[in-house]
Amino acid sequence: MSSSAEPDYDGEPIPLGKRRGAVTMGLLWITMVTFFPAVLIGFQWYKDGITLDQVIAGTAMGSLIILIYSIPAAYLGAKSGQTYGMLSRQVFGRLGSYLVSFNLLWVFVACYSVWAIFLADGLTGVLHLHVPMAILAAGLAILMAFNNFFGFTGISNFARFAAAPLLIGVVFYCFFKVLPTCPSSVLSVTPTIPAYTSVISIAGFITGLAVWGNEADYWRYGKPNRWFAALPLALALCIGQIIFPVTGWMLARMSGITEFAAATALINDYAFGGCSWLAALVLLIVYCAANDSNMYGMINAVENVKRFPHNIVCGALALACAAVSAWLSGAGMTKSLESLASLNCVVLPTVSVVMIAEFFIIRRIITVETNFDVVAPLASLPGVRWPGFIALVAGLAVGLATAGLIPGLDALHVGLCAVQAWLTALVVYLPLRLWELKTNSASSDASSGSRVVLAIGPSEAAGGIELTDSPSPEACQK
Repeated sequence: MSSSAEPDYDGEPIPLGKRRGAVTMGLLWITMVTFFPAVLIGFQWYKDGITLDQVIAGTAMGSLIILIYSIPAAYLGAKSGQTYGMLSRQVFGRLGSYLVSFNLLWVFVACYSVWAIFLADGLTGVLHLHVPMAILAAGLAILMAFNNFFGFTGISNFARFAAAPLLIGVVFYCFFKVLPTCPSSVLSVTPTIPAYTSVISIAGFITGLAVWGNEADYWRYGKPNRWFAALPLALALCIGQIIFPVTGWMLARMSGITEFAAATALINDYAFGGCSWLAALVLLIVYCAANDSNMYGMINAVENVKRFPHNIVCGALALACAAVSAWLSGAGMTKSLESLASLNCVVLPTVSVVMIAEFFIIRRIITVETNFDVVAPLASLPGVRWPGFIALVAGLAVGLATAGLIPGLDALHVGLCAVQAWLTALVVYLPLRLWELKTNSASSDASSGSRVVLAIGPSEAAGGIELTDSPSPEACQK
């Protein structure tokens, strides 16, 4: 439990009476899928010769892919009230859940550290600082953990009252200011890069940048209504993953600037009239809001494996991220962002896809509803639940092989690695899980000689599906 007045319900589902409304969750999600790097990447795409119509098409495709994935992922969190780690226990087993939490931890440490570096680079650009990047990024990584000492309440309030309105206001101001300088003729410019190549590349990047994978960690605080998740998600993606990159592209066209530090300084002059301290404050607020969510995800990953005092976990993670920020500060920012996006859209969401398949497809097929009031104790779980584990490994293998990150596998770098990973995991999991259920049912039926009914209930400590002898369908209970 955090030191905030309101508990974070570590290790238990969020009670319905403590859930937040669609507005709060929507403002939070805006800070989670709208980042200044999404504006800066527009400068990079202009430098690479990608046309405006290709940027619009690619960002729209990427946003649609995220929406198709994220609506059921967010709804799973809202429906269950459980964290990503808690839900993974039922599908992957004890050791499988450890693996899921470990992957979440290292991916989010990398994300947090890269955002700290971007903030350090932006502050250097607007304030003309002469502090070594490694020291500045490490110090900012520690500072950015502050809100998490107050739990989810501190994160949501910061997003709702400060970061989201400020971020939207700044970028919308830039967008509508630069729009008249961009004639409609730019939409008919002959591209130098094939449309398929550019659109797929942009869609893949957008998917990796904006997808989180552990949506359940945040949306468990939302009310279990599909529209409460769908509408905020769609609005946030439209703002953060379409309008933001388009704004960056138009600013690059207008100014000819393509380097990230210079681009940040340009936005300072363009939006704030050269008021450096105001630009620095805005950068600090919006990057801190993004890293609030990264830190919160890391804390949940640790607490899924072992419970420690909240503030100790938060402080230790902040120090670890500071060290990683200092280490990564010498790497190229564009390359780091692209590599991170490719990993992020494969490693974490593939787990959620398997969990969505279990809770929303498999259990609907066998007409059993999960009792989400029960959290599976780790000690009661089997080491590995093989259908989930095999599907996850298959999905990760396909996703990483086609992401273009592994030397020697360039020939496999085709299509959208995220979509290929998700579909592979889904295609592998469904038949394996149904075969497992059929095998277990037949085995139990043969040994008992009576009809077998699939049931879920608190009687099973692991919170999963059990086979029980029953003479009537009434044995199926929530």
